[in-house]
Order: sequence, then C-alpha cells, then structure tokens
Amino acid sequence: MSAPIVMRQMALDIGMAPVPTLDNFVAVGNEAALEHLQLWAGNPLRSPVPTFLWGEGGSGKTHLLGAVREALREQGARVGWLDAATLHPVAFDDHWDAVLLDDCQLYTAEQQAAAFNWFVNAQTPAQGRARWVLAAADRPPADLQLREDLRTRLGWGHVFQLHALGEAERRAVLRRAADERGVFLGDEVMDFMLNRFSRDLSSLMMLLDQLDAYALRTQRAITIPLIKSMLENE
Repeated sequence: MSAPIVMRQMALDIGMAPVPTLDNFVAVGNEAALEHLQLWAGNPLRSPVPTFLWGEGGSGKTHLLGAVREALREQGARVGWLDAATLHPVAFDDHWDAVLLDDCQLYTAEQQAAAFNWFVNAQTPAQGRARWVLAAADRPPADLQLREDLRTRLGWGHVFQLHALGEAERRAVLRRAADERGVFLGDEVMDFMLNRFSRDLSSLMMLLDQLDAYALRTQRAITIPLIKSMLENE
C-alpha cells in the first residue's frame, strides 16, 4: 500500500499547488519581511532599493516572490523572473517594472551572468525611474558562492532572514484552520498529514481544503482511512 500512496501523494502535491498571495502567507516569525513586501507591492511610487530574502527550505521564499509577482501582474506591471529552472535566461526587457531572482544559490554561470545584467539594468534609471530587484536564496548574500559583482549587489539593500514555522506552530495553524471550517482533526490525523505530505504550510492548507471537500462529499469524518481513500480515488 505504501508505494501507491507515495505516488498519489506526489500527484496530489503537484495538483494542489496554490496560487501564492501575500494574504495567504502565514507570517509567524516573518512579520517584518511580509510588511515590507506588502508596502512595496501596494505602493505605485516604489523605492528602487533592492530586497533580499534568505532562509532554509520551507521558510516561504518562493511563495513570497511568487506572491509579489502576482500582485504586480494584477496591477498591470511587467516582471522579469529568473530561477534555477530557467536554463537560458532572456535578455533584460526595458518594459519590466521589477526583477525577481529566486534560488540564487543554484545559479549556473550563465544564470549568474544574466542575473548580474538584469540587476545592473534594473538599477539604471530608465524614463526617470529605476526598477526594483527582489531576490532570494537559502543563505545570506555574504555566504553565496556566486561571482563577486553579483553577490555584493544582492546584499546591497534590504536583507530579511525568513524562519520556517516550527512543529508546534504548524500544528496550531492547521488546528485553527480546521476549526474555522468546522472540521475536527485528531492528533493521529495531524501526525499523518505532517509525516506523509509536504510540510510546506501552503501545501498543507490546500490538503486540508481537499480533505474537507472530500469528507463532505462522502459524508465521513476526516480520518486516516479517509485520507487514504481520497488518495486512491481522486
């Protein structure tokens, strides 16, 4: 039984990928970084001083970069995006309003060259304005194994360390979210969710939504057998 569950779990994690927003980011321990991004994204007269986020996996870096991208797109802004999966980055576009650089610690030489070029062009005033750069990595700028001119620029502006939620905090958030839905999650169900699925909070919240919908449809309480049934039938 374990192999099918793992396979369906992988499909479930992919299918449930939520649209990141600043509103659905759980900011426990990261309030200052979230407030900074909210103020910046909501201000049409944005400061061009770059911002750098760093923290361990699961601390929310990619979520926040994606949320900023969505917020800017909703305002009609154009954004340049570069992450480790962008094997051959495009040239800088003068129409971009911001540049977002994710997973900087993984950049190849070609990606580093593009990131440096994007950074320099973004910070060079065009039509009377410089563009904002928001970047993220798993370590502070001083510890990045990148070309020196890029590394120093990434650490030039605002730098925020992000902290992943601890076990107790993650459980508390899940419990509160379940209570708000009128759903009971027993301790054994909570253990199963935290041990068998992605521990990223946004994925766990989407899992809770899907479990709630499946439990209502089948008229059953949320239990471990119900989770396994959903994985096997969805």
